[in-house]
Amino acid sequence: MATLGMHRDFLLEFAALEKPVQKRVFEAFEKFAAATHTGLHLEKLTHQKDPRLRTIRITGFWRGVVLKGESGDSYLLLKVLPHDKANDWAAKHRASVNEATQGIEIRNDVALERATAGLRALAAEGPTRLFPASDYPDKVLRSLGVDEEILPIIRLIPDEDHLEALHKVLPEHQYDVLLGLATGMKPEAIDRELVQAYARTAAADDGDELGTAMARSRGRVALVSGPVELQGILERPFDAWRVFLHPSQYRVAYHEGYTGPARVTGGPGTGKTVVALHRAYHLARQLPENAPDGCVLLTTFTRDLAAELERCLTLLVEEEEVRARIRVVNVDALANEIVRAERGGTPLKLVVDQKEITARWTRIARRLGIDFTDVFLDQEWRQIVLAQDLTEPEEYLKAPRTGRGTALPPLKRLQVWRAVSAFEEQLREAGEWTFLQVCAEAARVLNGREQRPYHHVVIDEAQDLHPTQWRFLRALVAPGQDDLFLAGDTFQRIYGNRVSLRSLGIQVVGRSHRLRINYRTTQEILAWSASLLTGEEPDDMDGGSETLAGYRSTMHGERPETAGYAMKPDEIEALVARVRDWTGAGVRAEDIGVAVRFVQLGRDIAQALEQAGLAACVLGAGHGGPGVRIGTMHRMKGLEFRCVAVAGVNDGTVPMRSAVTAVEVDAQQHQEDLNGELNLLFVACTRAREALRVSWHGAPSPFLAPVVHPRP
Repeated sequence: MATLGMHRDFLLEFAALEKPVQKRVFEAFEKFAAATHTGLHLEKLTHQKDPRLRTIRITGFWRGVVLKGESGDSYLLLKVLPHDKANDWAAKHRASVNEATQGIEIRNDVALERATAGLRALAAEGPTRLFPASDYPDKVLRSLGVDEEILPIIRLIPDEDHLEALHKVLPEHQYDVLLGLATGMKPEAIDRELVQAYARTAAADDGDELGTAMARSRGRVALVSGPVELQGILERPFDAWRVFLHPSQYRVAYHEGYTGPARVTGGPGTGKTVVALHRAYHLARQLPENAPDGCVLLTTFTRDLAAELERCLTLLVEEEEVRARIRVVNVDALANEIVRAERGGTPLKLVVDQKEITARWTRIARRLGIDFTDVFLDQEWRQIVLAQDLTEPEEYLKAPRTGRGTALPPLKRLQVWRAVSAFEEQLREAGEWTFLQVCAEAARVLNGREQRPYHHVVIDEAQDLHPTQWRFLRALVAPGQDDLFLAGDTFQRIYGNRVSLRSLGIQVVGRSHRLRINYRTTQEILAWSASLLTGEEPDDMDGGSETLAGYRSTMHGERPETAGYAMKPDEIEALVARVRDWTGAGVRAEDIGVAVRFVQLGRDIAQALEQAGLAACVLGAGHGGPGVRIGTMHRMKGLEFRCVAVAGVNDGTVPMRSAVTAVEVDAQQHQEDLNGELNLLFVACTRAREALRVSWHGAPSPFLAPVVHPRP
């Protein structure tokens, strides 16, 4: 059977092709995946750099560029372009095998020659070098996969901007190595994450050099085993990459036997969720055949995110018996299920309206005659009493209040405790529960049992979980090998829940990994979004601080667009016009997302789109119909789109005044709330893959100051 590989660049570009062309691509390459000998007409070119590069007819206008192995029956699909552009591309490029990773590389020899000439002229004007031999000896660079042809070129690079300009010119692995060095990674870390991960990839060398090199190119080449798999990948190319791992991700997801809890962190788009999915799959596949169904838990903090995990897991796991071992459910729903079962199946009466909870604190403070605001009391209850599982006033008097800002002497603490006792008593008398109380009760139920319900627990979006939820998760699985696996990023924390994992008995020291390469968002969108976070250094949930150092994208595109308007109707009208531009350029409506801070603006935008003849779907409205996806910034968490418009980023709305504690009430909580609102904007902007538009009416949000300079 012929071996067909598809390069990542092809998959990313394939989604932009018109549907009839996509259909013809599938028809042309279906024969590869079905035949023992392709017998297809691969056209040779003249005056090309690599005689193994051929073209194949897709339509009268479109051609595919294919790399044909010199031996064996392997083929690598690289591009689908208009006829003349396909010939031009094939004439300029050449394939090679990296000396360190033994994976396939594609290089543009013509562009390299031009870049070298330009760098030589630049080098004559100044002595600055990004990679001087004194700091980066040839031997070290060669060990990382930088070859003899590239070494002279990189010695001429003066700074990181010029290195970035070579992104599409240098062989991809070598560019990743050099960018890692330029952003502060040590050679040892690069060797571990970018070289050894490839080198450990199993690949049979049966004389098929190209087939072997493709097998060692995980993260850049997808191997297709048959027509069904080919159709599945081409029907949903972006989904294919959501479950296709780069070697640095693979090393974390398929590690054999973590001795205890393990963690993966990284900025948006680095593939943390993909790693979590693969980890759940790996753990389920390693279980004995008689393992019970649902014994591997894959969980997160909301129903919407759990549904997305379920969908992606279906794409990844084909074996029915393995899929049956993985249960997907969000944390609160699972806790509710356990407490209900313990109480004989009686449904729990949940209090979920935050306005109602705040009003109760107000009434209690007034009745007791204590001088605390409703917001302060609610935060003290959630962040200290529930977070530390305090049940007696003596415990509260001694409890540390790190991060709460306002100091409380013993008399004031006793006043707070009276309010807490009154609040909890009201709930008990009414038979009511909050979500966090349900999690606390579920943890107590499980800790009273000898057997735990799960063999392994995998947690996505870990940064937004409360300590009470963590105690519940810890109680779901017995401590031991591969018990807990966490994926999260505190730069995306939007609920203000500070956690010390070690204080909760979850030790990840020595088993924590950070992903640095974004595979979803262009570098332009990524850099723009990251600039919003200037100066923010969140904790890492384990006593240290988090950083975006070395965080970068492998893709490039247009800079984000910003636009301000005098009135809301003007902003909505311009947004509708931009959505029409995107759909006119071939972007599916479902691949466009509109993020807003509050749902009413989303409804107004949906109405305007529909009046303009563009279908729209408001997320969370009880249906998932066709059209542009519109949702609050919270709803956008975990989703991604080709094009994203973030609307209504106005002063007074972002940050939303009602979501920020007044500075005179609690200065530290005020800053925590501001950070949460800023992270929420960051999350919304990084949902975009190719195009980002941020707009406002009236005055822009102060969060946009680093990137927007409005005219007076």
